[in-house]
Amino acid sequence: MKIFLEDSTLAKNIKKDNKEAFRTLFERYYKMLLDYAVTFTGDLQEAEDIVQQTFIILWTNRRKINTEKQIKSYLYRITHNTYIDSYRKQKHRDAFFDELKERALNSRINDDTEIIDQRISKLKTIVESLPERCKEILQMNKFEGLKYKEIAEQLDVSVKTVESHIYTAFKKIREAFKDEDLFLIFISSAFIKSFREAKATSFSTLKQGLPF
Repeated sequence: MKIFLEDSTLAKNIKKDNKEAFRTLFERYYKMLLDYAVTFTGDLQEAEDIVQQTFIILWTNRRKINTEKQIKSYLYRITHNTYIDSYRKQKHRDAFFDELKERALNSRINDDTEIIDQRISKLKTIVESLPERCKEILQMNKFEGLKYKEIAEQLDVSVKTVESHIYTAFKKIREAFKDEDLFLIFISSAFIKSFREAKATSFSTLKQGLPF
């Protein structure tokens, strides 16, 4: 028979790196947090991503848990803040692609709005298909306007690593549009500034994820 442990006990044990306590808390609150996140997102998959990130944040910052306060409230607060952060990033993405479309039309790459929309949609699909860390770094650089050094400091990686991921992203984009020379040149102009930012700095690699 499994012994029921109070939230406060689980919080104290998690703070001491107890993975079993973390799993118990995860199973206890996952569904509740998911329902909560869905009220914001209206999308189950997006809500699942937010809740998973909530628990990643909890585990990553476990040593900072205030065991004098309710961990349930802490989880709900992380979930809400994670949604706000996700929403903000989505707004940045939308603004980037909207501006890209407007510039393409103004540059008369193609006078057909529908064709431009198709190409922008294709570009979005390519970005979404990138490896997770590669996509994250591209979004931070192009959508949020962060410089290489700022990204490296936030993710605790080297500037060279950031540069490598940006190069990988652009390589995939370039391959996808290799038969559309004019649009490829136009897209390239949106990325070329990034490749001039790299400066040699070294940091340890950030390891994130659930502990099970």
